[in-house]
Amino acid sequence: MSNSERKPISRSDAKVMNRSDLTRRLVARLEREEAVIGGIGNSNFDLWASGQRSLNFYMLGSMGLAMPIALGVALAQPDRRVFALEGDGSLLMQLGAFGTVASVAPRNLAVVIWDNGMYQITGSQKTLTSSTVDLVGMAIAAGVKQSAWAADEAHFEALVDRALGADGPWVIGVRIDGEKPAGVTDRDPAKIRLRFMQGLGVTS
Repeated sequence: MSNSERKPISRSDAKVMNRSDLTRRLVARLEREEAVIGGIGNSNFDLWASGQRSLNFYMLGSMGLAMPIALGVALAQPDRRVFALEGDGSLLMQLGAFGTVASVAPRNLAVVIWDNGMYQITGSQKTLTSSTVDLVGMAIAAGVKQSAWAADEAHFEALVDRALGADGPWVIGVRIDGEKPAGVTDRDPAKIRLRFMQGLGVTS
């Protein structure tokens, strides 16, 4: 049985990993002009530190919008693979997006959940995932059936590879530690938007 096809595991059984390391692993596997939407805070800080790409979009200031933005890109450009990188705190503010993704069912969309059970950049207050909420379970219940927790780094890479090569939508849940991000995004929203639109080929 391959890593991507192993028996599903629970959140509590998933290895706690490092977001910066896994972001670099994901970006290193992008070879076909895939788009990546980084959620606010540490999700996009580590995306920035992994190497600036014109097809990276760094969400500033709005919690929970990485998945809806990624969904819009996936629908507008169905031949392009699109990843959303979002933290547990932000996802808890936009849970309805799971239902929309399931209903529309874009084959080219993958959502990566970075779950450390806290609102890390505002003081590390606990989120509901630290006690009762399983975001992968919620995604499955909403209808995104191809949703799973990554057991470890190798399994994460296998799930990313599957999302790059097979029809989705996909949700990949990852338990992460509380380490600081590897960098801080250049906070120029006009520049971020323009560069991303150029990368998508929708503006000169």
